[in-house]
Amino acid sequence: MRWLQFFTPVGSMDFKEAKAYISKHSAEDITILDVRQPSEYETRHIPGAVLVPLPQLSDQMGELDPEKPAIVYCAVGGRSRVAVQMLAGNGFKKVFNLSGGIKAWDSEIAVGPQDLGLDLFSGKEAPEEVLKVAYSLEQGLRDFYLAMGEKASSERVKDLFARLADIEVKHQMSLYLAFNKIHGTNVDKDAFEKMVEKKSLEGGLSTEEYLQLFNPDLNSEIDVVSLAMSIEAQALDLYLRVSERISHPESKQIVLKIAGEEKTHLESLGRLMDNFQVQDEEMMK
Repeated sequence: MRWLQFFTPVGSMDFKEAKAYISKHSAEDITILDVRQPSEYETRHIPGAVLVPLPQLSDQMGELDPEKPAIVYCAVGGRSRVAVQMLAGNGFKKVFNLSGGIKAWDSEIAVGPQDLGLDLFSGKEAPEEVLKVAYSLEQGLRDFYLAMGEKASSERVKDLFARLADIEVKHQMSLYLAFNKIHGTNVDKDAFEKMVEKKSLEGGLSTEEYLQLFNPDLNSEIDVVSLAMSIEAQALDLYLRVSERISHPESKQIVLKIAGEEKTHLESLGRLMDNFQVQDEEMMK
């Protein structure tokens, strides 16, 4: 008996194909499955990924939806290939191996365990409560950007932090308007803010934890945008994980909508990063 017979061909996607595939699907219509160990997941993972280590996959397979397309990844593609074969053999209709694994994932990542930040949501929130928590998280990030702007000595970087803070203000306004629409009354903005309990930054980490984790040069525009992208990736990851535990259907849709907005914000930050890199290359010529 040859061991190679157990490694039959499976459907696979490279990084670019997987990223495009994920972008075309809403979070509730696709499964991103991480089959590494918890310690690996905590170090870095694709935002919104569900962790089911390969040794536990046979026992936990019933927790996954066989009707949803699934992109499966590990460190470099070996474990995920086996996982894809297991899933396909148990009735999963569309499963793809991410070739090259997380090592080949050249895009936003999230860090931390699966329960990071979930204490911010009980899972039983009514739509109004979800919006209040989200508003508070946006406020925390706005305060963070303003504080970082004061630390920077470059005027261009100060201006960049101010622009990032203004984006959070716009996010907050959309959440406030959504609250009034759902609540059915025109609650004054000051009164609404008094209802909002102060939470941590988006993504579940504190200011100090973000700075220690990413150690940005606060006078580099590229480092600042990279930091912002990291925070937005954490936020996207948090909202996608929260969406799995929210029981109220309308609340779930609100969380998924916010996740979609974070995704759009990440894409705009990516374009900004590209512009700064082009500028730096031209200055070096």
